[in-house]
Amino acid sequence: MTVEIERDGDVWTVIHNRPEARNAMDPDSADALVAAFEEFDRSNAKVAVFYGEGGAFCAGWDLKYAATLADTEKFQKEIIEGLAFPVGSAPTPRGPLGPSRMELSKPVIGAIEGPAVAGGMELALWCDIRVMAETAYLGVYCRRWGIPLVDGGTVRLPRLVGQGKALEIALTGRKVPAEECYRIGLCERVVAPGQAKDAALEMAAEIARFPQAAVLADRRSIIESRGMTVREGMKLEWANGIDAHRKEGAAGAGRFRDGAGRHGDFSRI
Repeated sequence: MTVEIERDGDVWTVIHNRPEARNAMDPDSADALVAAFEEFDRSNAKVAVFYGEGGAFCAGWDLKYAATLADTEKFQKEIIEGLAFPVGSAPTPRGPLGPSRMELSKPVIGAIEGPAVAGGMELALWCDIRVMAETAYLGVYCRRWGIPLVDGGTVRLPRLVGQGKALEIALTGRKVPAEECYRIGLCERVVAPGQAKDAALEMAAEIARFPQAAVLADRRSIIESRGMTVREGMKLEWANGIDAHRKEGAAGAGRFRDGAGRHGDFSRI
């Protein structure tokens, strides 16, 4: 199997296991990843970690498969017709790299070792949070082959780093090492080589142990308020927050009243 799920209570790890191709994405892997994340979103698990086995997060689209699309009939059927955004209310098909069009209700942490390049970079940007090994790197390596970003890269990259830096990274196709990713906002943590998965799992467990209604309300507000005016965003935040407070907030305040969590203590909540 090219995709595996490790289930450990509240935290699931979705693993792309195609190391012989540096976890490049073919149609079977893309379908399997979508199915795995759909299962996660339906489950009672709270946080997912997304990891590429064998020292590479994802080297992008499988160019051996992409080369077969020189056949115009195959390109029309599998790409133009098979992956195009629908008109009206029909379901949106998966992205070429699989889950890149999914809008999950729960957080995903990318654990990145080695290359996350071309479409692999787009999958990394799809994650809510990225943990990178010191030796990991991003880059629009498909620039060399005349293949554009079609899995959200041109949308998500400037939202993280700004338009000018996004243009420089995308148009040059250069390597963006982990230290720079951290400095410009493309990842949230850098760890020693070989430690990205463990560090991501540690972060996932920390998130999963909190009362989840408030966690998910704040996640929704941060994601959904992008592009809104301050007033519109604050109205959305209020609606999301009040709903979470009804579910959990009063009980949490009672625990604090009774002595839990004093002086910023997160160990007993």
